[in-house]
Amino acid sequence: MSIKSIRRLLTASLLGLVAVPAFPVAAQEYDPIAAAAAANSTLKNKPGDAPQLGLSHYRNNVTATPLPLEWDVKSGKNVKFSARLGSQTYASPVVANGKVFVGTNNSAGFVKRFPSKVDLGCLVAYDAESGKFLWQHSNEKLPTGRVNDWEQLGICSSPVVSGDRLWYISNRDELCCLDTEGFLDGENDGPFKEEPNQNKDEADVIWKLDLMKLGASPHNASSCSITVVGDVLLATSSNGVDEGHKKVAQVQAPVFLAIDKNSGKVLWSDGSSGANIMHGTWSSPAFAELGGLPQAIFAGGDGWLYSFDIRGDNGKAKLLWKFDCNPKDSIYKLERATKNPIIGTPVIYDGLVYIGVGEDPEHGEGNGHLWCIDPTKSGDVSPSLVFNSKDPNTPIAPKRVQSLEKDKGDFERDNPNSALVWHYAGSDTKKFESTMHRTLASAAIKNNLLFIADQSGLFHCLDAKTGKPHWTHDMLAASWSTALIAGDHVYIADVDGEVSIFKISAEKDLVAEVQLETPVFTTPVCANGILYVATFNTLYAIQEGASFKGDAATSGGGE
Repeated sequence: MSIKSIRRLLTASLLGLVAVPAFPVAAQEYDPIAAAAAANSTLKNKPGDAPQLGLSHYRNNVTATPLPLEWDVKSGKNVKFSARLGSQTYASPVVANGKVFVGTNNSAGFVKRFPSKVDLGCLVAYDAESGKFLWQHSNEKLPTGRVNDWEQLGICSSPVVSGDRLWYISNRDELCCLDTEGFLDGENDGPFKEEPNQNKDEADVIWKLDLMKLGASPHNASSCSITVVGDVLLATSSNGVDEGHKKVAQVQAPVFLAIDKNSGKVLWSDGSSGANIMHGTWSSPAFAELGGLPQAIFAGGDGWLYSFDIRGDNGKAKLLWKFDCNPKDSIYKLERATKNPIIGTPVIYDGLVYIGVGEDPEHGEGNGHLWCIDPTKSGDVSPSLVFNSKDPNTPIAPKRVQSLEKDKGDFERDNPNSALVWHYAGSDTKKFESTMHRTLASAAIKNNLLFIADQSGLFHCLDAKTGKPHWTHDMLAASWSTALIAGDHVYIADVDGEVSIFKISAEKDLVAEVQLETPVFTTPVCANGILYVATFNTLYAIQEGASFKGDAATSGGGE
């Protein structure tokens, strides 16, 4: 089947939300690059752009483009530009139609009416060629304080872009639709007309949907990088626990949502994670046609992975399957927990779904679990079910702290309906270097090789089909980043500001370690042959043969 045919097939499917056979339909080696290109062909962007977190709604950060294996941010070797960000940056950049969009805080002070001392969440637009500051969407902090909107965190989610429209979730838990031109085009597009001004360096808002007014209460931060499928946006509300961490602040709030991208109307929502959210809902959704169904896949703060039919059912959510990503006897607590929520984003590769569990790094390190799931089954597809001795034939409902309590008569049985393909906790959990720890990252997969970093600084390479571990590498620094596969190499950043580059191979082949001088809490991306990396305070564009001196972004209204 040609790429053109695949694009036509997916375009008809995604725009009309009509079920088609799972991609790919031909019995040939799966090509994640062609799959992403076909998925993004429905967006109004340049073919080489990186318009959302994880490149496409499959969320697999893979490109065919080879990138530099060395650069020097001090001398400017292979550096196209460096541009100033805020003082803390946690949102990965996206690149579309000649612009780079990055979420950060306001310490750069680009907009004159908000000097750098004013704490804001800022989505900043830069020119993708020069790094020049273009405009900023400024979001004041929530009055409820750090329980909902931690100081100086800025914007923690990446946008998704299609043509001249951009959608993202702000620090105020507002889903915002913006004009990618800002007011540089001299127009105030609507229906939203309540911008405080139409200055050239500020954002033009099209519409807003306040998720807190729908009942959500984000814990510490709103962190969901939404995706778009046809006319449908998929998002989470970041709903979480209260300030005391003892219970969910808003048990009945919507958590997983499908929203009309043109109007902001909620098409359907679901709160399946309910009272069992352990900490926060900080993951991002994925989408794929799987098993003949259009599946919207969400990772919950309760540690479960959920799949819904993106079309809904007469305005209500239609659950397809759910999978428990924690052992049933694991326990959640603030420190040294063995049960974890999910922060990484699910990845779809060759008809399978991959997800790892993780936790807020402020709550320490811990062992983790990486799962590969068959998404063609229905119902509860967890590896096992929990029963109680009082009724040994009826599975009991999940519990927030511990699903299986032996002292209360609970026991488990294998689930005959399990969708488990494989589970990886490490090759030897008694050894640090052989353990899968909690992760904030998503998998990156090519040639059936899966790469993922964990919070403790180990970089893992596994067989994507069997879960067999090939090798690990200790980066000697924590990592919050998802790997980028580019050409024949895989790039992974750590919080010491170092990017390690490996050959894509089942045998460990470390090619280079390159310093960016500043911590990296984001994911590197490739767009149009350029590597973009947002460090804690600087946006770098890396390109073979480039040489740059200076700071393109200081032309804004900063102090």
